[in-house]
This record gives sequence, structure tokens and C-alpha cells, in this order.
Amino acid sequence: MAVKIRLARRGRKRRPIYNVVVADARAPRDGRFIEKLGTFNPNTDPATIDIDPAAAAKWLLDGAQPTDTARMVLSKAGAMYKKHLQVGVNKGAKTQEEADQLFDAWMSERSSAYAADLEAKKAAAEAAVKAELEAGIAARKAAEEAEKKAEAEALAAAAEAAKQAEEAAEEAPAEDASEESTEEAAE
Repeated sequence: MAVKIRLARRGRKRRPIYNVVVADARAPRDGRFIEKLGTFNPNTDPATIDIDPAAAAKWLLDGAQPTDTARMVLSKAGAMYKKHLQVGVNKGAKTQEEADQLFDAWMSERSSAYAADLEAKKAAAEAAVKAELEAGIAARKAAEEAEKKAEAEALAAAAEAAKQAEEAAEEAPAEDASEESTEEAAE
């Protein structure tokens, strides 16, 4: 019987969550399985992987073949590295204690890198929100200044128009007086 380690889909429409399962290669994707190794949630950023590396390494050593996506998930969970170390122990290159120490060191390094990645993404998101807020404030100030400038120009134009109207009113009586004087001179 060919045994595969693969993903079985669950979750709602357009929001999948996968179980990482050991199943017969002939069984349907979401059908019968032998053992559930953990879960994989690609909807989070970064993706959430919750797998028992010891059980996965046991199945890998027993000959279970992972699919391409399952291999990536198992690699991120540390199962592939644990299998690699266990092969070294089986050959006599390392002791079980050395292999466990190497695996624990790798997992602690991986978890600290994961935490640093989360912090960097959170800081970048906060910086983007802050920049967007500052851009909105700057745009609002620019709009207020443009509105004030437009009001000042409108007031200046109104004052200029009033001044021209006043000058025109002053010139009109003077023209009327000059017309009367020319009429009187003609008589």
C-alpha cells in the first residue's frame, strides 16, 4: 500500500484550512486517512503551521511520501530536519542526545526568527498607518490653505470691483458737468 502525506481541505468557501494527514494514495483527498499530523492555515500572514514533527518524522522514516505542498509545510515545521537528524542517528554518525540538541537549537532559532518577522510586519503596518494619517493631515491643511487663498482672492477681487465702481461713479458726475459746460458755451 502506497502511503502519502498530504493536505486534506476543510474550512469554508474561499477560506481554506488544511489538515496534514497520512493517507492511502488511492483514498480521496478529503476522505479516509490513517493519521492526522497537524494543521496548516494559509490565511494568516505568515501562514500558521501546527504539526507534530516527531510523528511526521516517524512516518517519513517509514516510507511515507509527502506531496510537494506537504513537503514544504513539513519542512517549515521541522519534520524534514528531524528526519535528517534521525537518519544520522540510525547510521551512527550522531547520538540521539546530540540530534535532539541540534533540533532544539534549530527550533528556538526558527521561533525567534518567526517572532522577529511578526514584529517587523507589525511595525511596517503601523508605519504605513501613521504615514497615511500624516498624508491625510497634510492634504487637509493644503486644502484649508487653498480655501483661505481663494477667499482672500475673492475679497481682493470684490474690493477691486468696488473701487472701480466708486471711481466710475466719481467720473460720471464730472463728465455730466463737462457736457453741461459745453452746452452752455454753445448757446
